[in-house]
Amino acid sequence: MSAPPDGPAPSGRPDRARRSVPSPGHPTHAVDRAFLKLERRRPDIRWDAGGVAYLSGPPPTLTDLRAYVGFRLGGLPLLTSRVEGGRRPRWQPDADFAVDRQVHEVVADGPAAWDSALHTALNAPFAPGAFWGVWLIHGHEPDAYAVCYRFRHACQDGAAAAVTFRAMLGEGEPSARPVPDRSRRAGALRRVGVAVGLATRSVAVTLAVRGLRPHAAFTPSGERRLWRGRVPVETLRRIGAARDGSAHDVHLAALAGALSVWSARSGVPLPRVTAVLPVDARRADDEQTWGNRCFALPLKLPVRTAPEHPDGSRDKEASLRGLDHVMATTRKVRGETWRQAISDLVRFMPDRPTDWYLRRMLSPRVTNVMATSMPLADKGSLGETQVTGTALLPLLVPGHLFAVGLSFFGDWAEVSFVADRALPLGELLPELWEQAVGELAESSKPV
Repeated sequence: MSAPPDGPAPSGRPDRARRSVPSPGHPTHAVDRAFLKLERRRPDIRWDAGGVAYLSGPPPTLTDLRAYVGFRLGGLPLLTSRVEGGRRPRWQPDADFAVDRQVHEVVADGPAAWDSALHTALNAPFAPGAFWGVWLIHGHEPDAYAVCYRFRHACQDGAAAAVTFRAMLGEGEPSARPVPDRSRRAGALRRVGVAVGLATRSVAVTLAVRGLRPHAAFTPSGERRLWRGRVPVETLRRIGAARDGSAHDVHLAALAGALSVWSARSGVPLPRVTAVLPVDARRADDEQTWGNRCFALPLKLPVRTAPEHPDGSRDKEASLRGLDHVMATTRKVRGETWRQAISDLVRFMPDRPTDWYLRRMLSPRVTNVMATSMPLADKGSLGETQVTGTALLPLLVPGHLFAVGLSFFGDWAEVSFVADRALPLGELLPELWEQAVGELAESSKPV
């Protein structure tokens, strides 16, 4: 397989002749710079996110995967960049970029070692100077493997990473990404007023808990774990449509239900659970594959510890009340007015307020769960092998209980929980989430 004329050379190093023309660079965004400051302020924390694709078929060799990734980078030129500059850094082409430094391999010693190999990839450090990495994970079965992609959050948010997934592995078009409707331009003063109101409301949430010290649910080990579950995506859509909501609303309501049961079983009290929801604020003309264009919104989840029935189920009406609570909060975010306000805030907010707000919103005093969702693709493949499942790896903030991601891939809605290994009974969360979705589906059936 040969590289395209504007892609990296087969050796993994970019064509130096192509680099002879100086590039003006790609400007960093205020959210990028805020994450870069977080990295400098807290170098002990892993400020990375990512995803895992599970594939059926014989795995490629490491050499072949490096050649494949190098070929695909021709359509993702910013992935071969590095950040340079002072107060206003820019992403500049990296003349020393090498695919060999980015793409790695973890070999499991048989079926029993699969879990260990996967979590080695989740916890492996990046190569010096690298902003992202790919890990080929195999050895547990002859006809199955996984590819783990991780990136420093300063260079990508989840929406940009989803585009990277589609460029590397995807086939077909993903679900439509909501953007403000340009045909309905609100007056400038009204837009400013709505944006200021949204900012004031969001900041008020962070100030209301200024003196609150979060309860330490466990002593972290510093090692991340991944647990997965899945349900048919049509199930979430059907439940949401029955009450004029979305599949994401149902996911969050099921998350609240799962946490209610998990708290009772694990003995971890949950006096409050506030999730930080990243909202994609890209405009149609924004760079789609690099940088951060998201706004963090807080959402208090309706977690209520209630006794379970003998069969493990809970009160059906409580499940629907939880869904209504979530929908009452998210309905505005889905509307055109708030979408435009979020886009305006992300586009124009200066560095200092952005840095302050991001630090506050990620603080365990304000939020204790990271919750995100992302449409990926209808299908995916690498050579002759097919993607059979996916898992998001959202940012795991120290002091948070866990990070949860919902990926929409093909006919499945796949939930992934990323948590510290020491989280009590964390492995139960996907099953409890699936059960909560089942309860919502049962409760939503017409009488």
